[in-house]
Amino acid sequence: MRIMKPIDPTVFVVDDDLSVREALSSLIRSVGLRVETFASAQDFLQYQRPDAAACLVLDVRMPGLSGLDLQRELAHSQERIPIIFITGHGDIPMSVRAMKAGAIEFLPKPFRDEDLLDAIREGLERSQVARQQRVELAEIQERYATLTSREREVIILIVKGMLNKQVAAELGITEITIKVHRRRILQKMNAKSLPDLVRMVEKLRQSDLADKNAHT
Repeated sequence: MRIMKPIDPTVFVVDDDLSVREALSSLIRSVGLRVETFASAQDFLQYQRPDAAACLVLDVRMPGLSGLDLQRELAHSQERIPIIFITGHGDIPMSVRAMKAGAIEFLPKPFRDEDLLDAIREGLERSQVARQQRVELAEIQERYATLTSREREVIILIVKGMLNKQVAAELGITEITIKVHRRRILQKMNAKSLPDLVRMVEKLRQSDLADKNAHT
């Protein structure tokens, strides 16, 4: 079996100015980071991005889609890539709007190289943490899908803090049966303890709430 090599974290640079793209690419590579550059927001949207930690260094004012337009496009598609805005034409309302929409930094040109690199490091760290959380959530969802309908009824009552005898009375079955269900639930969910199981169920609930909010 061939083992796939993990993809290195990537910094995407979107700027319509070739000299800026080249300068930023050189700077980012100088600290050992992988970088991909794009001349427009449209080019970036069409690019098939790998499943890896990433952040986006984005110019605000560009022909066609602006940087703020691209930020909205990515938000609508539920792609949570950390964004660092750079601009030579920024103003306070624009920076406030970008930050409220989730940007991690808004750097007016000229900026210090180290300020940009610090923002990039923060963006990649956030992206890596978010990616790990998505992987963990997917694993929990996969394990939850193996539970029977009865086990799902039991798990809801257990995480509410109900005792075995209370769950048994609620569902009209014996306490011994509840203990069997509880043991199987912990095994199927790969939960080390009841608090661990509660944490997993809370992650599932948070994910469901996020999905509902995204579609309202």
